[in-house]
Amino acid sequence: MQRLRLKFGRGQELKFLSHLDIMRLWERALRRAGLPLAYSEGFTPHPRIAIAAPLSLGVTSEAELMDIHLARWVSPQNVTTALRQQLPEGIELLESWPVGLNVPSLQSQVRFVEYRVEMEREEAVTDVESAIQLLLSATELRWQHLRDTGPRYYDLRALVDDVWLMQSQHLLGMRLRCDASGTGRPEQVTRALGFVQRPKSIHRIRLILD
Repeated sequence: MQRLRLKFGRGQELKFLSHLDIMRLWERALRRAGLPLAYSEGFTPHPRIAIAAPLSLGVTSEAELMDIHLARWVSPQNVTTALRQQLPEGIELLESWPVGLNVPSLQSQVRFVEYRVEMEREEAVTDVESAIQLLLSATELRWQHLRDTGPRYYDLRALVDDVWLMQSQHLLGMRLRCDASGTGRPEQVTRALGFVQRPKSIHRIRLILD
């Protein structure tokens, strides 16, 4: 048995693909690559693959992590070469490396996610840096998020580790919590900063593990 960790990116071509569709895409690519996949036990065995943190629709990334289990040892270089030949445009396999079988699950290790967020120019937003400092200095920021099951209330400030200007008033960096306690969403942070329009683009640049 072997456990490999893959790092991959999702580009503009597939940014509206759902998490379930991404999982199906990887299953097909792994099978077509001829890799000796390890399967779960039970009545409906499925390949033992797991993505660290699902990517929201419309978000691109250069930092996605996925663990796969193989029934026998294969060199990471051969896995990378075989898979790259099977992946469609919009998915880029960046690297792969071995991980111990007894290491905790990938999902349980994720603590924070970093994003690059590009905003539309808005005349009403004149001092983003001051808005960032005000948000970061707050001890609590009560927030309401409407879901299909009704409104959900929570403390948005607890989900924000840091926010910073990257190049201009309209290009932001964010490090948001992503664990069992909750997941921060860039579009909610931009609303809290005073932006009315949704982000022009959201790009995941890093996953921070425990």
